[in-house]
Amino acid sequence: MPLVSFDSLPPSARVWVFASEQPITGARADRLLEAVDEYLRGWQAHGHPLTCGRTWRDDRFLVIGVDQTDAYASGCSIDGLFRALRALEPILGTTLVAGGRVQFREPAGAIRSVSREEFSALATAGAITDETPVFDATVATAGEWRDRFETVVGRTWHRALLT
Repeated sequence: MPLVSFDSLPPSARVWVFASEQPITGARADRLLEAVDEYLRGWQAHGHPLTCGRTWRDDRFLVIGVDQTDAYASGCSIDGLFRALRALEPILGTTLVAGGRVQFREPAGAIRSVSREEFSALATAGAITDETPVFDATVATAGEWRDRFETVVGRTWHRALLT
């Protein structure tokens, strides 16, 4: 199946969110998206082509979705995607596959990426509240991505980091 527009994926499509610790812009962003598109055009699971799409948001968030109506992404195919992204990290000068970071929007609108410990410390200092915009990279479907990827701390698992 072809690489399709991410917006055309159904709400049930499985998604993976990859977040960069720092913005990726210009030629680096072009390189990332070209490499991802090339990979997705040939992405298969057990010999079956996957209907998939990607989107790029805020110079930080790469979201890849698979419409699993006809073919499911297998563990091996998902591992292959992760390996391909890890191979790009040294070229981009940032990580995409590492976990344990929290991305939030500062009052002036800039996006910041910090460790969970730093996020908790910022909350203790009063810089993070229930109303602070955060990005929930744990969304699992395109519908969840559209509905609640960017939300506020008080509506997500991030709330537990405030105590």
